[in-house]
This record gives sequence, structure tokens and C-alpha cells, in this order.
Amino acid sequence: MLLDVIDFKLEQDYQIDLVFENGEKRRFDMKPLLQLKPWNKLIEAHRYQQVSIDYGTLVWSGNIDISPETLYNRSYRINEA
Repeated sequence: MLLDVIDFKLEQDYQIDLVFENGEKRRFDMKPLLQLKPWNKLIEAHRYQQVSIDYGTLVWSGNIDISPETLYNRSYRINEA
């Protein structure tokens, strides 16, 4: 099942809170990807913070993105406070 990301919030320590089209809220840890190309370019805070949603996933300048399947499968469900 492919679920689009419809909203997100960057949190501390390269954590990203995601909202998927089914309403589910999940947290994704970006740190492991920052060791790999091309995501290693995002270690610089100013580049990392320039993220948006395009075609249902997170994208950064320089054609850097993460598939929505990866965002969903490597994240965990969170509850609202």
C-alpha cells in the first residue's frame, strides 16, 4: 500500500514527524541516511531545513528525496500529546 505524506514537522536531532494520507502520524529518524549519499549533503542544517512535499514525499533541492514507502516502513507510530 502506497501512502502519500500530506504534512510534516522537522523535530530536533534529525527526527521528522510525518502525517500520511490515512491520518496516521509517524516519526522518521533521518540520522542513518545522513551517512549515505546523496543524503549526506543534508547534514548542513540550512539545506536540511529546505524540505517540502512533492508528489506525496519529502524532497530537498538537488533532487534529493526519500520514497514514501521508506518513510512509512522505517518510521514508527506516534500519538499526539
